[in-house]
Amino acid sequence: MKFWDTSALAPLLVTEPGSERREAQLLADPVLVVWYGTPVELESALSRRRREGRLEAAEEAAARARWDYLEARWWEVEPSEEVRGRARRLLRVHSLRAADALQLAAALRLCGEQTRGFSFLTGDERLACAAEREGFAVE
Repeated sequence: MKFWDTSALAPLLVTEPGSERREAQLLADPVLVVWYGTPVELESALSRRRREGRLEAAEEAAARARWDYLEARWWEVEPSEEVRGRARRLLRVHSLRAADALQLAAALRLCGEQTRGFSFLTGDERLACAAEREGFAVE
């Protein structure tokens, strides 16, 4: 099973370096598991691109349609005291931003901290390093 960080999902919505790789990963394993806060992070990413002029209206509409399609099929790890506590521990151990700690904590919750056989997909180097140190196979 694979946990998809927002930075791994974004290339599925907008064409950027890494989009082909993420599409291939999705085709190989169509089960998407994400954190509860992922939609907020995706909204931030799309809105920022639009404000900066890096996303035309038609591209944004296509990205949102693709997002709706994916979101209807993904599983979300819900917020909980357990996830919050794990995120706090991760912040003490790794050089992470708060949202990234919550992403990684959600992935750890998903697998019950038994990371063997689980993949963590991310495009963020700092988060990738932390996920590897926690035992995930990082893609």
